[in-house]
Amino acid sequence: MFPAASLLTSLLLALSIAATPVEVRSSHVTLPFAKRINTTGGAINLVQHDQARVTALKDHAAAIQSGKLDRRTASIPVTNEAVSYVAAVGVGSPATTYNLIVDTGSSNTWVGAGTAYTATSTSVNTGEPVAVSYGSGSFSGEEWLDTVTLGSGLTITKQSIGVASTSTGFSGVDGIVGIGPLDLTEGTLTKEQSTTIPTVTDSLYAQGTIAQAVVGVFFAPTTTETSTNGELTFGGVDASKYTGTLTYTPLTTTYPASYYWGINESITYGSTTILSETAGIVDTGTTLILLASNAYSKYQSATGATLDKTTGLLRLTTTQYGQLQNLNFNIGSVTYALTPNGQIWPRSLNTYIGGTSTSIYSIVNNLGTPSGEGLDFINGQSFLERFYSVFDTTNARVGFATTAYTTATTN
Repeated sequence: MFPAASLLTSLLLALSIAATPVEVRSSHVTLPFAKRINTTGGAINLVQHDQARVTALKDHAAAIQSGKLDRRTASIPVTNEAVSYVAAVGVGSPATTYNLIVDTGSSNTWVGAGTAYTATSTSVNTGEPVAVSYGSGSFSGEEWLDTVTLGSGLTITKQSIGVASTSTGFSGVDGIVGIGPLDLTEGTLTKEQSTTIPTVTDSLYAQGTIAQAVVGVFFAPTTTETSTNGELTFGGVDASKYTGTLTYTPLTTTYPASYYWGINESITYGSTTILSETAGIVDTGTTLILLASNAYSKYQSATGATLDKTTGLLRLTTTQYGQLQNLNFNIGSVTYALTPNGQIWPRSLNTYIGGTSTSIYSIVNNLGTPSGEGLDFINGQSFLERFYSVFDTTNARVGFATTAYTTATTN
């Protein structure tokens, strides 16, 4: 289950602790990141990538719950990373810069998939083997302790990182910076199966660099292959990045969503309920919005969309697109409306997914399993590009707010 927050050690930001995360207004403690579409293997298959990730997430939770934590024995479909959000992270002193995928669905930070790790005077090899498998690949190597720099002013000393000796599925990037729950690191030190590894957020909090174990995440929709269109705010939220009220919902207790940034929500298409309240997760590592198969079928029927065999996505005619209604995510007492434009893939990027330039493709797709299994939806990047999100370890909750891009028509 989601771990309880550790005691606050110091208040270097000189801000009081309240039930609401700190709003970092005048001096943002932020790390910019960029959207990157991986085209190294030709047209990307978003559905294959995301469904492989679903399998990995569920297997990971099952391994933790059952105590069978050796990731090396897991049988998980592997696809290459498709659409990622990548941040420049420094490791060592002087620092080597690594381009790392920002991932709320995992919690280990590791390097070496591309740029080789360079040991410096701050580097300590613990000798512990470490391994993690993902839907998009895997890595194995050794644990090191080193100085990690996350943007200006965010320096962590003696942070545990993995240094890959082998990795698969991560072409064009150097590894991952994991900002998921602490428990997801359990068993990744393969000789210390019950040991957890502090995440970068945990370490920033424990070392007094941030006042609360909170990460605010901002994405903006983009219509280009690469775009620096987002930022992480550690220790609080950036009030300049959202509009209206930031509202929170508690983390779900339903397995297996409870091992991740899991929440409860229902979904309506227009006024028609297509998914009754159930548990699922919010995940930066998933590109699409994935719905349990029965909800997906209802969405397809309501929109009239047809399955495009080339891309695996639902294809809409111009008339059907013009008649789309809002897809409403009912979270707690608040409804977050994904507009018709927010429900489609950016048309300027159609060729990257094997589509035709004039077609209209939906970003709503099939989770691959029916509702009632405890992880019945994933609010992925396509959702997060329209709503500001806050991952609050201290108070065990997730927050959302509208942004200037919630009703954008750029897709």
